[in-house]
Amino acid sequence: MSADDRRAAAAHSGSTDVTLTGVGVGPGDPELLTVKAVRVLGEADVVFVPVMADRAEPTATAGPIPPGADAGRAERTVRSYVAADRLRRLPFALDDRGGVTARRAAAWDDAARVVVEAIDAGARSLAFATIGDPNVYSTFGYLAQSVRALRPGVRVATVPGVTAMQELAARSGTPLCEGREPLTLLPATAGLTLFADALAGPGTVVVYKGWRRHPGLLAELRRQGRLSDAVLGSSLGLPGERIGPVDDAEHDLPYLSTLLVPARRDHRGGKL
Repeated sequence: MSADDRRAAAAHSGSTDVTLTGVGVGPGDPELLTVKAVRVLGEADVVFVPVMADRAEPTATAGPIPPGADAGRAERTVRSYVAADRLRRLPFALDDRGGVTARRAAAWDDAARVVVEAIDAGARSLAFATIGDPNVYSTFGYLAQSVRALRPGVRVATVPGVTAMQELAARSGTPLCEGREPLTLLPATAGLTLFADALAGPGTVVVYKGWRRHPGLLAELRRQGRLSDAVLGSSLGLPGERIGPVDDAEHDLPYLSTLLVPARRDHRGGKL
């Protein structure tokens, strides 16, 4: 067996000494990374960051990212801790609608192949920086599944991160839940019926990815008399961030916007 054959056999044998870690980097403020997140990012042989497929240069995944290149939110957040020569972009069809589209599936497959190429080139500790938490509406889960389909022996781990709802609650001074109150988190893509049902319940409701669906969310808030209670956050931790009441006139929201509707509370300790 030649040396090339031995390397190929080792690569396909399972990569049991390789770890791919999804690292939550918070909503955008570099100061919100945990100590563990900073350590894992610092120790990784390569750090992958997601980017919208239509923003990626054709050679974006082939080598280090140019310092002046346009960056996504996760990339901008980790640049405080990771040198550009260890960063690699993975394009994803983040704005696709309609479930598992061909474009979305192809992006997952292409990203997994890039990760596997890094493994075959010798990387043993790989990190994927994801906004918020890697186990909450994150692309990391799809990437991890796709990588393990190619290299079943790769170990997958995650480092939790501060979520947008926690940052918005902290910045707006709004408790997320008290006493016996439930907390409902849902994406606007789940539809207005789920949002309406959650609003009618006894707890706090948080909606991610309002974006194009903001007018419908606003109409339901008004219908249920909850508009004055709601808090909206967009571009958290970034230049141009907005945190405050829901504005009837504001419809041009970024994809990563957060709507927080606190539970109705009439007196201190009323939900204990």
